[in-house]
Amino acid sequence: MSLHAWLLLGAFLAILLLTTKPLGLYIAQLMEGRLRWARPLENGLYRLCGVRPDEEMGWLRYALALLLFNALGVLAVYGLQRLQAVLPLNPQQMPAVAADSAFNTAVSFATNTNWQGYAGESSLGYLVQMLGLTVQNFLSAATGIVVVIALIRGLARHSAATLGNAWVDLSRATLYLLLPLSLAMAVFLVGQGVIQNFDAYREVATLEPARSGPQLLAMGPVASQEAIKMLGTNGGGFFNANSAHPFENPTPLTNFVQMLAIFLIPAALCVTFGRMVGDTRQGWAILAAMTLLFVVGACAAMSFEQQGNPRLAALGVDQAASAWQAGGNMEGKEARFGIAASALFATITTAASCGAVNAMHDSFTPLGGLVPLANMQLGEVVFGGVGSGLYGMLVFAVLAVFIAGLMIGRTPEYLGKKIETHEMKMSALAILVTPLLVLLGTAIAVSTEAGRAGIANPGTHGFSEILYALTSAGNNNGSAFAGLSANTPFYNLLQGGSCGSGASG
Repeated sequence: MSLHAWLLLGAFLAILLLTTKPLGLYIAQLMEGRLRWARPLENGLYRLCGVRPDEEMGWLRYALALLLFNALGVLAVYGLQRLQAVLPLNPQQMPAVAADSAFNTAVSFATNTNWQGYAGESSLGYLVQMLGLTVQNFLSAATGIVVVIALIRGLARHSAATLGNAWVDLSRATLYLLLPLSLAMAVFLVGQGVIQNFDAYREVATLEPARSGPQLLAMGPVASQEAIKMLGTNGGGFFNANSAHPFENPTPLTNFVQMLAIFLIPAALCVTFGRMVGDTRQGWAILAAMTLLFVVGACAAMSFEQQGNPRLAALGVDQAASAWQAGGNMEGKEARFGIAASALFATITTAASCGAVNAMHDSFTPLGGLVPLANMQLGEVVFGGVGSGLYGMLVFAVLAVFIAGLMIGRTPEYLGKKIETHEMKMSALAILVTPLLVLLGTAIAVSTEAGRAGIANPGTHGFSEILYALTSAGNNNGSAFAGLSANTPFYNLLQGGSCGSGASG
């Protein structure tokens, strides 16, 4: 690794850890209802919606409320896409989205996967981007937060049979956490050059108008979607190039802030966990485990990408290609960011369930590309998505405590709760269901003609592209190697089913 790579990783970790404790304590106070200044707005909203904030729910009612909430979100996003042609704020007159693509997008955005088999700037109008995708980015992120808060309450409460009120938790997470952070970040992004408008696409003259002709530049309300895309670990993108597009990510500073935003809430929730269960050491221990796994992956990815591809010289390729690889593997990377920032971004976005990209993962070296794939196959517990990373890590903690208890001959306990047969069955189910979906989906894709038809790179790398795509969908990430033609009825239905089943599991 170069000195620049070490400094970049060090600065990232230092700023992240400095913000972790204050934000984590704020989330704990917020979700415990100890912020008195927030109550007037809350109470008015609850009266409007007929919610009784003091009425807590048992686990089944809480779960059904979240399932209903997200099912309505799926229907809304699907309907907006199918009706797009007759909706306002569509200056380019985008047609309705095909049914299979609309289904895939609706399910993936509701489950925080945000897989996109289409180019946003040529497929979706502004109303669908805002009312459909951006709104769902907030709601799916809030769902992840309240699920882990409910789990924390279940661990912290030794006798109560309730977990809180789902509608109250969703309101607080959205109004007082996601919205303020997103507003601040959106203003920052606009100041750095990210666009935010409702203009029609603009035709501009290129430097070589005689050869290439005018270029059509896509416009739109980008900054507002970009902010929650990162803070909610949603991924997706207003443009097909995602965070490699200069209108989404114009400067090295915005790139650094976007990387911080991805880990900001997942890291803080570890502190929230420790505070709410009454044992801060537990939260710091989980945060330390996440950080260690992340540092190993980041160092590996940056190191492998900075080595370049040694086979180019051995195969006798032209001098220009060899020179391009001399300082590392620049293939598929933005010159504005370089190798270190691109490899670090790839590690962060797959360690979290974000899926935003600022480089083409398909162009990484074999070992460099292994890092994001391995991050996802761990279940995205290395910080993970907002909420999902923490409760995924807690499942592993329960499993580890159970095994340790058996080894020393004591009844396994975690935070004062006994771990018995039922808890182990649920933990095993949570750990095994996603790998099963990934392997089953990959097997179906490689054994059918429709699945093999999407492979652009025959051979072992083509298999890796399919495995990466199904791993991304099953683990609710959304990134892709992108050499696979996945916007087909076969892959839209297969991956949409993987997204929904993985989230339910």
